[in-house]
Amino acid sequence: MLDAQIKDALIRIVGQQNYTDSLIDMVSYSYDASEHRARPSCAVWVENTAQVSEVMKLADREKIPVTPRGAGTGLSGLSVPAHAGIVMDLTRMNKILELRIEDRLAVVQPGLVYADLEKALAPHGFFFPPDPSSGKVCTMGGTVGTNAGGVKGAKYGTTRDYVLGLEVVLADGRIMRTGGKTIKNVSGYDLTRLFVASEGTLGIITEIALKINPKPTVTTTAMASFNDLEDAGRAVSEVMRSGILPSVLEILGRETILAINQNTDLKLPEVDALLLAETDGYTKTETEFQMETVLEVFRRNNPGMVKLATSPEEAAQLWTARKSAYAVLARIKSHFVLEDVTVPIGKVPALLKGIQAIAKKHEIQIATFGHAGDGNLHPQILYDGYDPEQVRRMEAASDELFKLAIELEGTLTGEHGIGLSKARYMTLEHDAVSLEMMRTIKRAFDPNNILNPGKMALDAA
Repeated sequence: MLDAQIKDALIRIVGQQNYTDSLIDMVSYSYDASEHRARPSCAVWVENTAQVSEVMKLADREKIPVTPRGAGTGLSGLSVPAHAGIVMDLTRMNKILELRIEDRLAVVQPGLVYADLEKALAPHGFFFPPDPSSGKVCTMGGTVGTNAGGVKGAKYGTTRDYVLGLEVVLADGRIMRTGGKTIKNVSGYDLTRLFVASEGTLGIITEIALKINPKPTVTTTAMASFNDLEDAGRAVSEVMRSGILPSVLEILGRETILAINQNTDLKLPEVDALLLAETDGYTKTETEFQMETVLEVFRRNNPGMVKLATSPEEAAQLWTARKSAYAVLARIKSHFVLEDVTVPIGKVPALLKGIQAIAKKHEIQIATFGHAGDGNLHPQILYDGYDPEQVRRMEAASDELFKLAIELEGTLTGEHGIGLSKARYMTLEHDAVSLEMMRTIKRAFDPNNILNPGKMALDAA
């Protein structure tokens, strides 16, 4: 519990209606979409930058941890208040402040839901490309804080590629702006990129200037099945060096396919891998030319089946399998861990084979799907969290997954973030000098370590 004087001070800043320390709210704010749990001492809903600044001044002075939070869709414990303190809920800062189509610019608050931004852009024929899977509910602050990506990352990149500037409240309450509202800006150090993927450890983002793109008007969709993982992996590598960039190149592994078939009536071919591809453009000729290149690659790599959607309805049917993967797998066992390892595209086959071997070695179910076109796979480990032996096998499998990714010149996370889940693995990927520089930057921005402490292994001496 917080001291009564601190509680009163917080209420004066945000108002009685925007403060809570009730048990039911503290339980609600104790978790996100990961397996991590920790209760805060209180939570505040902030409505403007001035309130954020005043809360941070108080927290810094009293050395109270502050955990920023949006929709709580993170899969790595990013918004779990590991050291208690204050949860700062930013979902009420949810406005589009500017929409300047001629400048390819949208300026938004961090609590804006991604889907609401897409709705606002659609009438103008524009979109914000990263397209995270949780787009219907996730907020733009979390999207920036994790450098979120999604199914269109192979062609369009991640959030980092679209953030032009930020307004940030620092740990001591000072307000600063980074970047700007222009497509090009090389004035000074790139502080904007420093805050992207910083997971709320360096400052509270209160305003985001984004580059937006004209939306392609034509798409073509196809699916191919492969009886051998290596054939599927080779197909992915060949597509990505074929001279065209598909807007989507997704993969479903055997365990995922079996789970979907057991829980739906989709009747997918039970093979080692399914690849889902989409091309987009502004004319039918352009888009179909790209897809024909993809299909030629598929046909050269021993597919069991290649299916081209001939209507929007058929395309939607092909997408159903990929979109149902997460929800279907979440129902199979009482607990799951959704990992986020990423490797160079050419090493996707080795990663797929390695995941199979790890599952067999530890006698645990690992269902794989993900963004094959940018090397970002999501092995979902399914287990009974009430069985200590299965928990042990899950942890051992996770350890080996991360080691495998690093051995293949990959990374611990492509889009979910480090948070609490992967903090202990940071030394696998980053040398001692890199980690010390990260911690030096953290101390410079947050000398009292009150901003989202416990995350990204930044607390270590």
